[in-house]
Amino acid sequence: MRGGMAITAALVVVAAAAESRWAELGREITYDGRALVVSGARRMFFSGDMHYARSTPEMWPKLIAKAKNGGLDVIQTYVFWNVHEPIQGQYNFEGRYDLVKFIREIQAQGLYVSLRIGPFVEAEWKYGGFPFWLHDVPSITFRSDNEPFKQHMQNFVTKIVTMMKHEGLYYPQGGPIIISQIENEYQMIEPAFGASGPRYVRWAAAMAVGLQTGVPWMMCKQNDAPDPVINTCNGLICGETFVGPNSPNKPALWTENWTSRYPIYGNDTKLRAPEDIAFAVALFIARKKGSFVSYYMYHGGTNFGRFAASYVTTSYYDGAPLDEYGLIWQPTWGHLRELHCAVKQSSEPLLFGSYSNFSLGQQQEHNTPKVEFRNISLELAPKSISVLSDCRNVVFETAKVNAQHGSRTANAVQSLNDINNWKAFIEPVPQDLSKSTYTGNQLFEQLTTTKDETDYLWYIVSYKNRASDGNQIAHLYVKSLAHILHAFVNNEYVGSVHGSHDGPRNIVLNTHMSLKEGDNTISLLSVMVGSPDSGAYMERRTFGIQTVGIQQGQQPMHLLNNDLWGYQVGLFGEKDSIYTQEGTNSVRWMDINNLIYHPLTWYKTTFSTPPGNDAVTLNLTSMGKGEVWVNGESIGRYWVSFKAPSGQPSQSLYHIPRGFLTPKDNLLVLVEEMGGDPLQITVNTMSVTTVCGNVDEFSVPPLQSRGKVPKVRIWCQGGNRISSIEFASYGNPVGDCRSFRIGSCHAESSESVVKQSCIGRRGCSIPVMAAKFGGDPCPGIQKSLLVVADCR
Repeated sequence: MRGGMAITAALVVVAAAAESRWAELGREITYDGRALVVSGARRMFFSGDMHYARSTPEMWPKLIAKAKNGGLDVIQTYVFWNVHEPIQGQYNFEGRYDLVKFIREIQAQGLYVSLRIGPFVEAEWKYGGFPFWLHDVPSITFRSDNEPFKQHMQNFVTKIVTMMKHEGLYYPQGGPIIISQIENEYQMIEPAFGASGPRYVRWAAAMAVGLQTGVPWMMCKQNDAPDPVINTCNGLICGETFVGPNSPNKPALWTENWTSRYPIYGNDTKLRAPEDIAFAVALFIARKKGSFVSYYMYHGGTNFGRFAASYVTTSYYDGAPLDEYGLIWQPTWGHLRELHCAVKQSSEPLLFGSYSNFSLGQQQEHNTPKVEFRNISLELAPKSISVLSDCRNVVFETAKVNAQHGSRTANAVQSLNDINNWKAFIEPVPQDLSKSTYTGNQLFEQLTTTKDETDYLWYIVSYKNRASDGNQIAHLYVKSLAHILHAFVNNEYVGSVHGSHDGPRNIVLNTHMSLKEGDNTISLLSVMVGSPDSGAYMERRTFGIQTVGIQQGQQPMHLLNNDLWGYQVGLFGEKDSIYTQEGTNSVRWMDINNLIYHPLTWYKTTFSTPPGNDAVTLNLTSMGKGEVWVNGESIGRYWVSFKAPSGQPSQSLYHIPRGFLTPKDNLLVLVEEMGGDPLQITVNTMSVTTVCGNVDEFSVPPLQSRGKVPKVRIWCQGGNRISSIEFASYGNPVGDCRSFRIGSCHAESSESVVKQSCIGRRGCSIPVMAAKFGGDPCPGIQKSLLVVADCR
């Protein structure tokens, strides 16, 4: 123990010496008890998580620009080990995995980078970011004081740090990286490792610091983060839950302010109100002296291919300030933009002043009381924090949203209903044990067998039915730790079962089947919908079929667990890559009108790229469960047959980045497990078609406008212009941006004034004042302006 501490101290001293040399160059990043200190100046930072692997290089510049325009200073990203080293010793930093290019784009736009190397990331990402080959390293125990694991972890972290140094990307070198993260929420599982857990934490911290990056390191959700590593908070409301820095010399940093809840198949989407997000940010700054807040996610993006974790949808954090497609999600984006501006306006007293707290009264949570503060009368909304400039003028209220609202529309631009343009290929059900990839007298664990290179593993067994066994109708019983099971007997489909994210780990199929006399082949397709992304001893988790039995009449169940089993890894179509242009020629496709229904079917067709720049999606509402490829690129798993409690699919629209497309003849290939009708698939474009503003005459004017009068400000995205005014009322309109009507007070000139200001323009700004509308339509009544406009 004493020796380990000595090593840690030595590493800190060496790192400090390196930082001292960089300081001589005039670029230094340090910290104190209030903030990160950049070249000698404390800074208030707003950051947003944006994962390069969940978007495309073509999308990065606009995403970063919108984040900057939203008031962010920092882009934060994980580094995904399993995309960069999918095969041990073989690295991939190309395409959407080009980490250096992503960071350089951030730098080019004048923002900083928070680099979360991990390398365990969780992130609702396949295997928590670990490459699966790590599972097969002898004697390994993930995330513990285990030499095989530490060796591979250190190799990868060193690889990334060396790359960043070589490219000159750390701040002291002139780059944008101002902070890095080692490990990720380890405290959640640390007790499971006993004494090994704290030893591992100390080792990870010392290893990271010893790499001499010249920037601070942090550990999130790790209250015992060793000096000089900063412990940070993740969560919904860190102003209440964060225990605070574990040293008076460390600042309060919030690495994950969750902007919504990540969606999972079988659940409805849960969005977070912008008022709640803003309140949580302001509370963290006020109560914890917070000086760094990162939104998780600011842009969620897409879980392309098979990278989503267990039961996680392909769409990721679609309700973030920038949605899955990169569109600005209003009013969240705009409300937070106003917050950032208000806080930065007061950053000097927040970073250098002394904090004081005193009560303005009791039991105000459910009222809208007026309070006195320094001889100023203020009206406070329930659960709201007001930001005052110079302690006198309210410049922002967390509970009052004046930012515009927006509504997305998925516009079907191409129907794929021409039966002559579709081809189909029925996935063969394996029947011959002699052609199996593996055989054995036991039930194999699924991920160990597939190496997580496919969702699919066939289990095949032969069962001899004798005439003396009597009834040819039998029960097939299968218990599995996978996510979906499809069963076939003698090539006939007999049933399926699936689990859920929050349900029991076991799924059980208990179904009737008909047996013939003699040999019967039972073929079971075990399906994973993502691999685990968290938990202690993840390398020990087991999946796949656990028990198989047959019961005939009143006889005891006959277990087949120890019979001779054959295993086929993956689907036939996967092995032949029939989702690529070259692979489509490797199988015999048939016309879809000659297709006899089969639950495992491949489909292919072509479509043209929609004109314009709007985001492109596939509407797969008519399908069941499977995976979809466009020009050989997997745009992810789909599972629209698994309905949420609302009766709707958890996800029905699937993003096709324009970088995946060619002008015409785009190859679309799907593998379908549960039926579905491909003739009802449509190609859609996604855009914000309706915008709305609702501001009252006592609202705080937007700080960006530098005016003294509140205004309704609306604007269209994607180069569109305001084409029509759906509703306009100055007075006391009833409702909000979703449902509205004229109230008892209404200026007759409302519509004409708004039309004159807005029609044909990309955006417009209308003062909320009587003079603009020809006078006060109803003196003595508080008035507001509600405008709903169409963008085309």
